[in-house]
Amino acid sequence: MIKWTHIILHHSLTEDSQTVSWNAIRKYHLSKGWYDIGYHAGIELVGDEYVIMAGRPLNMQGAHTKGMNDKALGFCFVGNYDLTSPPAAMLVKAAAYIKGWMDELNIFSENIHGHRDYANKTCSGTKFDIPMFVELLR
Repeated sequence: MIKWTHIILHHSLTEDSQTVSWNAIRKYHLSKGWYDIGYHAGIELVGDEYVIMAGRPLNMQGAHTKGMNDKALGFCFVGNYDLTSPPAAMLVKAAAYIKGWMDELNIFSENIHGHRDYANKTCSGTKFDIPMFVELLR
């Protein structure tokens, strides 16, 4: 079993269309020759409800953050959070899910980061307040 020590937050950079976009992200990742979607889980608005979407199993290394895939779980927020802040309801639901990972795998809140901390990207979005999100996890 992989020893997970970090969680990396991402955004899809796509507009959440209120239909299931997760499969489109999976299809895109497969087109790059990857085994499966690169993230371990994600969240998106489906109809009028935020739904957690399963990605890679926890016993499989991710493909989401170069240099961190062997120790960090990847979680993707569907939407473009360079343009707008993620909705509070989305953050609360995602935080409850991620808190479950943290409790089960003994991951500390200091080890929750945006993809931007490891790459020249804005991910998880310039309007995604990571310190505020981490406070939801405490």
